[in-house]
Amino acid sequence: MKTIRFQLVILASAIASTTLAQTQKYPTQLLGHEFQIESIIKGMTLEEKISMLHGKNMFSSAGVPRLGIADIEYADGPFGIREEMEPHSWNSAHLTTDSATFFPTGSALAATWSTDWAYAYGRGMSKEARLRGKDMILGPAINIQRIPTGGRTYEYLSEDPLLSGQLAVAYTKGAQEDGTAVCLKHYALNNQEDYRGTVDVQISDRAMHEIYLRPFEMAVREADAWGVMAAYNKVNGRWCSENEQLLNTILRQQWGFPGMVISDWGGVHSTVDAVSAGMNVEMPGNRFFGQALLDSVKAGKVSEDIINQRVREILRVRLTVKPIDKAVANSKPVGNDEEMLTALEVARRSIVLLKNTPISGKHALKAAKKQPWPLLPINLTEVKSIAVIGENAVTKMALGGVGAGVKTRKEITPLEGLQAVLGGGKKITYAPGYKSFDRDSRNKRQSPQQPADKQLMNEAVKVAKGADLVIFFAGDNREVETEGSDRKTITLPSGQDELALALAKANPRMVTVIVSGGPVDISTVDAVSPALVVSWFNGSMGGLALAEVLNGNIAPSGKLPMSWPKKLEDVPAYATGTYPQKADNSQGDIFVGLVNQGQNARAARASFQPVAKYAEESLVGYRWYDCKNVEVAYPFGHGLSYATFQYSNLKVTPTLDGFDVSFTLANNTQFEAEEVAQVYVSRPTSNIDRPVKELKGFSRVTLHGGESKSVTIPLRRADLCHWDEAAGAWMLEVGDCDVLVGGSSGELPLRGRVTIQ
Repeated sequence: MKTIRFQLVILASAIASTTLAQTQKYPTQLLGHEFQIESIIKGMTLEEKISMLHGKNMFSSAGVPRLGIADIEYADGPFGIREEMEPHSWNSAHLTTDSATFFPTGSALAATWSTDWAYAYGRGMSKEARLRGKDMILGPAINIQRIPTGGRTYEYLSEDPLLSGQLAVAYTKGAQEDGTAVCLKHYALNNQEDYRGTVDVQISDRAMHEIYLRPFEMAVREADAWGVMAAYNKVNGRWCSENEQLLNTILRQQWGFPGMVISDWGGVHSTVDAVSAGMNVEMPGNRFFGQALLDSVKAGKVSEDIINQRVREILRVRLTVKPIDKAVANSKPVGNDEEMLTALEVARRSIVLLKNTPISGKHALKAAKKQPWPLLPINLTEVKSIAVIGENAVTKMALGGVGAGVKTRKEITPLEGLQAVLGGGKKITYAPGYKSFDRDSRNKRQSPQQPADKQLMNEAVKVAKGADLVIFFAGDNREVETEGSDRKTITLPSGQDELALALAKANPRMVTVIVSGGPVDISTVDAVSPALVVSWFNGSMGGLALAEVLNGNIAPSGKLPMSWPKKLEDVPAYATGTYPQKADNSQGDIFVGLVNQGQNARAARASFQPVAKYAEESLVGYRWYDCKNVEVAYPFGHGLSYATFQYSNLKVTPTLDGFDVSFTLANNTQFEAEEVAQVYVSRPTSNIDRPVKELKGFSRVTLHGGESKSVTIPLRRADLCHWDEAAGAWMLEVGDCDVLVGGSSGELPLRGRVTIQ
């Protein structure tokens, strides 16, 4: 790869001023009612103020009816509006009007690398929230994917802070411009589910700001997020719900956040410390912010000025978000065509083609006997019969496991999608092949890692032998990947590796589709599958989108938002021995305990509190694999297409806000396709420890067959800075800066160098 030296010098003062980097902020709507708020507070009793600071029902907190202040209604969760619950329990209210669109989950949205579709996603969520009478969406979930086994990896976006941050900004703008507040979660460093209610995350300030807080900072400062949810865990010795550094120093003072902070459900641990540190609403009960808080004010332990400030921050959100009359809420159907179309478009762009190796010889179909030919897109002329193998072809993913789910009006499975797209012209035969891990298995404390079911495997092999093409649906489901616990392994469950070997022996013309929210060990299926696809937990329309891609109606364009390791031991948290923690296995999850015991039950306070020391510091995901020269199965940003793309003509131009990276992108095939162009920056002469390279910009580009386009991706000054611990501020280092451009972190054909001084 040739490095082009650009004869330009970018002045550090022109790119990044520390003062500017700390004070520039998206204009907020929350400060438009300050005089009205002061008047309201003066007219409130202390008891009315306290009543606003804790849950009223399972998903609401109180207003002040006497003063015309409506309750705040919360919508769980980040990928679809949860069904209505009974007021004081986790039991369904059994309404007929509370279905919703199941949007692709977080990792699927991130695989689009599209801010436009993240905006549409947030807007669609808001529209459905409004129809359901909700004021605040408990999302987006934007914690960094530190471990692939994390129970909520499927909810989160990426291992990279820039990708996570830009998508969070777009989602936030889409929702709030439509009228619904977001609640960014989980603030902060909730990167594991095991022991999340007790674990103490220990991390340096630099790694915390550059990696784990950066998406939250972007959403607050660049999109004016109105709500933030405090996480369950501790950070550097203090619970997030009473962490002065996180809630006051960073969130409110450094970032200028004027909105409200709510606790994760059951996540408050104190009265005086929590309210003083910046917590606004204890959810869902009133153990600490009810009578205990009232008594603390009367005893002089908490000043009424602090109570007034917490109420003021809530009222800013309440007066900005128009309340929905309870008689109107849930009176119209939800999950309508517009939102379903958004879910479909996101799903189409999320599907990742990992591999599409041409095959020839005795195992190939007629067209590929002499000339190698890939299995995808499906050759509709020669493929007359298709064997669809695997329970994930028919398993619905809107519900399952612990935590948020969606009672959706529609979920098209992959088998249904293939039947709809291929029509009656193809013979499609389904065999389950394996029995998926289910709730009954979980209740019996069984492991997903069960051996293959011989009878089901033999039946599937028989079906595969007689088909022109095998599509094997492997991966996880929502019982394997679930809130409240982390996976113990990334090995495919239910004996799927054994089944894959048997299927490939019976018919080597096999496409494997991985249905999961995060990485799995694909070493076995990769070795026996000429084509490999990742389809995620892809929402109401996911099966249709997948069929369109396999069929060739749409070229695949998704890119991995996280690295896929070859083995779990390579993951930095595992390699450094900081995860999993050696803890008391009898310790239950804080949220699961709350669900089982009811709204006002005391959450278990385990005496054992494990420590998660983030020894890898900033080297998360691809940063670690680059620095340690660890080979991965597929790199961050990877994703193939039916088209091939050529990058050329790199140019770098300074701007007032950083510099523009321009290049020519050409589609050298007949397919219309979309490519996600990615820009990474390396600092080869840096005087501080840095990763080999870091993502600093990206753009999704649509190209017709044979078309070339000039593409410009801006690199912003705020994204070129590092966190200086001594100064407690973002700083820009002078020196050489290598700019690398291509289609993934592992394929960067263009390279240029500029100088910052």
